[in-house]
Amino acid sequence: MCLWGILCCRRALLLLEVRICSLSSSDECFVFQLLRESLTFLMELFLLKKPSKTTLLFLLSSVGSFMMVNSSGRASGQKAHLLLPTLKENDTHCIDFHYYLSSRDRSSPGSLNVYVKVNGGPQGNPIWNVSGVVTEGWVKAELAISTFWPHFYQVIFESVSLKGHPGYIAVDEVRVLAHPCRKAPHFLRLQNVEVNVGQNATFQCIAGGKWDTALMVTRVVNHRRFSATVSVADTSQRSISKYRCVIRSDGGSGVSNYAELIVKEPPTPIAPPELLAVGATYLWIKPNANSIIGDGPIILKEVEYRTTTGNWAETHIVDSPNYKLWHLDPDVEYEIRVLLTRPGEGGTGPPGPPLTTRTKCADPVHGPQNVEVVDIRSRQLTLQWEPFGYAVTRCHSYNLTVQYQYVFNQQKFEAEELIQTSSHYTLRGLRPFMTIRLRLALSNPEGKMESEELVVQTEEDVPGPVPLESIQGGPFEEKIYVQWKPPNETNGIITLYEITYKAVGSLDPSAELSSQRGKVFKLRNETHHLFVGLYPGTTYSFTIKASTVKGFGPPITTRIATKISAPSMPEYDTDSPLNETDTTITVMLKPAQSRGAPVSVYQLVVKEEKLQKARRAADIIECFSVPVSYKNASSLDSPHYFAAELKPINLPVTQPFTVGDNKTYNGYWNAPLSPLKSYSIYFQALSKANGVSAEKIELVLTVKMAGVIAGLLMFVIILLGAILFCLPVFKTDSSHGEMTQPTLTIQTHPYRSCEPVEMSYPRGQFQPAIRVADLLQHITQMKRGQGYGFKEEYEVRGTFTHMNEYRSCTYDHSRVRLQLLDGDPHSDYINANYIDVRSPFVFSPAPGPMQETVKDFWRMIWQENSASVVMVTNLVEVGRVKCVRYWPDDTEVYGDIKVTLIETEPLAEYVIRTFTVQKKGYHEIREIRQFHFTSWPDHGVPCYATGLLGFVRQVKFLNPPEAGPIVVHCSAGAGRTGCFIAIDIMLDMAENEGVVDIFNCVRELRSQRVNLVQTEEQYVFVHDAILEACLCGNTAIPVCEFRSIYYNISRLDPQTNSSQIKDEFQTLNIVTPRVRPEDCSIGLLPRNHDKNRCMDVLPLDRCLPFLISVDGESSNYINAALMDVSSTQPAAFIVTQHPLPNTIADFWRLVFDYNCSSVVMLNEMDALCMQYWPEKTSCCYGPIQVEFVSADIDEDIINRIFRICNMARPQDGYRIVQHLQYIGWPAYRDTPPSKRSLLKVVRRLEKWQEQYDGRDGRTVVHCLNGGGRSGTFCAICSVCEMIQQQNIIDVFHIVKTLRNNKSNMVESLEQYKFVYEVALEYLSSF
Repeated sequence: MCLWGILCCRRALLLLEVRICSLSSSDECFVFQLLRESLTFLMELFLLKKPSKTTLLFLLSSVGSFMMVNSSGRASGQKAHLLLPTLKENDTHCIDFHYYLSSRDRSSPGSLNVYVKVNGGPQGNPIWNVSGVVTEGWVKAELAISTFWPHFYQVIFESVSLKGHPGYIAVDEVRVLAHPCRKAPHFLRLQNVEVNVGQNATFQCIAGGKWDTALMVTRVVNHRRFSATVSVADTSQRSISKYRCVIRSDGGSGVSNYAELIVKEPPTPIAPPELLAVGATYLWIKPNANSIIGDGPIILKEVEYRTTTGNWAETHIVDSPNYKLWHLDPDVEYEIRVLLTRPGEGGTGPPGPPLTTRTKCADPVHGPQNVEVVDIRSRQLTLQWEPFGYAVTRCHSYNLTVQYQYVFNQQKFEAEELIQTSSHYTLRGLRPFMTIRLRLALSNPEGKMESEELVVQTEEDVPGPVPLESIQGGPFEEKIYVQWKPPNETNGIITLYEITYKAVGSLDPSAELSSQRGKVFKLRNETHHLFVGLYPGTTYSFTIKASTVKGFGPPITTRIATKISAPSMPEYDTDSPLNETDTTITVMLKPAQSRGAPVSVYQLVVKEEKLQKARRAADIIECFSVPVSYKNASSLDSPHYFAAELKPINLPVTQPFTVGDNKTYNGYWNAPLSPLKSYSIYFQALSKANGVSAEKIELVLTVKMAGVIAGLLMFVIILLGAILFCLPVFKTDSSHGEMTQPTLTIQTHPYRSCEPVEMSYPRGQFQPAIRVADLLQHITQMKRGQGYGFKEEYEVRGTFTHMNEYRSCTYDHSRVRLQLLDGDPHSDYINANYIDVRSPFVFSPAPGPMQETVKDFWRMIWQENSASVVMVTNLVEVGRVKCVRYWPDDTEVYGDIKVTLIETEPLAEYVIRTFTVQKKGYHEIREIRQFHFTSWPDHGVPCYATGLLGFVRQVKFLNPPEAGPIVVHCSAGAGRTGCFIAIDIMLDMAENEGVVDIFNCVRELRSQRVNLVQTEEQYVFVHDAILEACLCGNTAIPVCEFRSIYYNISRLDPQTNSSQIKDEFQTLNIVTPRVRPEDCSIGLLPRNHDKNRCMDVLPLDRCLPFLISVDGESSNYINAALMDVSSTQPAAFIVTQHPLPNTIADFWRLVFDYNCSSVVMLNEMDALCMQYWPEKTSCCYGPIQVEFVSADIDEDIINRIFRICNMARPQDGYRIVQHLQYIGWPAYRDTPPSKRSLLKVVRRLEKWQEQYDGRDGRTVVHCLNGGGRSGTFCAICSVCEMIQQQNIIDVFHIVKTLRNNKSNMVESLEQYKFVYEVALEYLSSF
């Protein structure tokens, strides 16, 4: 046992250490507990590993607790504990003690530690310790221990031995003081800290006390207090840990209470959010945050969403049970999670399970854009468009289709094709030369967007074959009339037909056919041809093929045979028989020459001539087609009989034959002649083939028998060489161009008559009359099914088609009989008929006079006291003379009638000529007007009946009531003539009876003259004309009544809130023709698209002014239309659009080519409408040089003068053009604010036209698109002209005429009223 003593005091180690230590179980050691209060000594020794003899000395003094440990011979780590009584007061305790560490070899005997246990828990880390030193005596230290109720604390001193270092470790005078330590700082209460997993925990250790040396502190609060912030980083999992603050100074240590470090786990939802609704750009969800993993409370709910393929995410705060995610992309898969947050930093837990869902598709943003046709062929076209992606489709699953439609054979075809490519597509299987309306459609499951419609036309191709069944042949003897229909598939515009023919066989073995071949070409509108110079009885092969600009199509071949012709008989030039007896006559018989078929038989015919029936020879020649023997002649009371029938072999050459030789020839008895009777001897040759016969008869002689006297009698030859063919004869007047094309078949028929038989129309087959109110419905119904109703009604009459065979005949019961001329008993004939069908007027339809009938024509006019002649043809049409000019330029005498031209009034669609007529021997002078309608087209009928209706009304208005029949003629006095008469009659019936009966009217007309209303097309035209007249009425207003009538028709009806002028405009809209794409095919061509400012209203093909002057490779198309609205000049106005930058040259070419002396500009200039003329200089636009001459301004009018010439043809000279720019019409108004200023433009235009070119020059009128403004101006000009020329005002007729050529003329009711108001202003200025 070693005794200890007081060692020399050495320098103490000054240490300030702030240490936060976790409580832990103490190692196995000796535990000594001294209880000072009981003054008992308790020593307990626990040896953990190896028990050994140890002498521990515990001394208890009266001044405090102590402990002394002899470490000699002890293993390292052996411990001895001194336990102080439990401290429970809620105060700061100070434990004062001395310690001592000594060793003989001056090495440290071990270490001395001080622990504070809380509530009997683990002792934790030492709050004070000393080790590795030897003290120079007793050293004093303090322990500042803070206690807080209800916790209790126990202080433990621990001595730890160090093997191989003998010595002593002692503490003495351990006292618990009731006041704070003087040197050791003490702590305020350490608060619990709660953090979330993964966050740093921060403890605030605040200590107070007095110290003498500088301490390493975090922050000095004041001279008695300082604080330190200590962070704990180990918060990786959910737990509860305890921590305290320890501070050391040179005088001792301070320790705080234990505080809890509570680590919470942020919450996470157990279930994914619930999907409530899905849209294209939104998702309705329910977060499902009630069941969580982790700790609450939940102070914040958030939704995190991202695309399943993207690397971005967005988070939204949720403040309601359900939440709507906005502004999402359509058709995209999203992953949605819920985030929950509890209090504190890092309180947001990891996202919950995901909800994976997809938004719906959305409607495409727009249809395909910049769609254009990049290649057009005859049967395919290639489209190109701007590529698009998801930003446009808004769906990953979509379809791109091309939808197109076209009209073929009046049937509408529609189709749709799916496009697999991205920016171009070739549409195949189309029909050539078809106007195709197409658009691209972009569709997805939610919607469809279409592109703008394109209207294109495929190129032409070679046509199909001419329909075989349409080829009809009308065979004659030396002619064949062939007609056909265009190919069912024209594949373009038929430009030419080629017909080749050749003879392939003949019934006549002697026929030479090698030269019987040829080829003809016919224009597109000629589907018929008369082949002449053919050989009778011959079969010809006809091959027909049609051509477009692409070439000829496949040929089609048919065969047609000419009819056999009657044999050719030689003339009999003898006037007496070779021999004559009482009962016989010997004549010379000559063989006939076959034509088309061999002569099959000769027949000798004897006819007894009755004296009382003796007439001119020309009247008694007849055919003997029915053989009558001598025996049957008496029983049949026949004047003739067959005396002999000879075979061709019996008459190889000319030889005599005795008539009356009492012999039988091939079954016919040649009976003796009777004396004292007159006979005509006929010799006829007959050819037969295939059941068809043709005969030719020759009068040999006529003789009177003299009985038994053998003297020679003079034979009087009545007629030699008179040839009659027992064939139906088509009587045509080749000089008349208006020929009927009969319905012919390839079959031939036997000849059974020698003369045409007059056909009458059957009575009793009447159709009921139609009320005017029902006429529109009736005509609409009749036009259905490609006009089948009209076709059936036209053919029901039967005779309409059949009568074509006798087209030039005049009926005797109704024909006009002229007064006979002296010495000419046949001078009463003229090809004209009276027509009197339910009309106050009597008409005399006639063919157009030819050179040989002009005198008879004027005789008829004088005889019938006619005051009006209506001419519905031109003198020449398609290069053929239709009618001769039967009136003089000044004065001419036709027979005994003197005709003098007094006045000629040329109007837009007709000419009125006034004549005086005087007959030789008469003092009376009559005035006759000729109404010459010049606008009937060469083929077909007028496009619209507007002009013809005005013409009919003018004829009726000017025809004197006391005058005789109106003479009406075209070329043949048939089709057009009948149309005029039928329209006139039906207009009266509609006005007087409220019904129309076109069917029976035409039927009655044709019973009085053949072929009046000649074709089905004319028959339909009559219906359309009457319908237009009934719909529109007579809207002409006399100038003297205009003011009062205008106020009446413009007055508003309070009951209907409408006016007559408004109803009139609505009627105008109804009767305005609807434009079809095929009517504007040229403007729709792709090469002309960029020449159109607007594709909605294009000029009609038939109204286009094609450019003549050449400008490089530029086309001859311009967006303009000729307007036949002037009453004095055809196509006086040309309406066009404001020139585009690429059409300025075309505009000036138009002005030059069509002799335009004025240009009227009605629109303002802006970015869309550029200046197209030079300013104070000259400029070339294409081939046209435009030179500025002068300019002046008068209120709202800028008047410029230009000199233009074609530099490519300087020899044509220059022209002066007036340019009137009207600046008084604002862009936002339908009508100009001033009627007077617009009338000034009209007057300037009239003055210039009259002074400069004698009204021969045309006027170009343009606005932005050549529509409402231009039409309004043209209508006003025409109204002013009508007031001057005709003393009437007919605004409706003028606008209707304008719209016939361009449907957007005078577009609004305001513009229509404005024309009336300007007319009123114009009248007021007189």
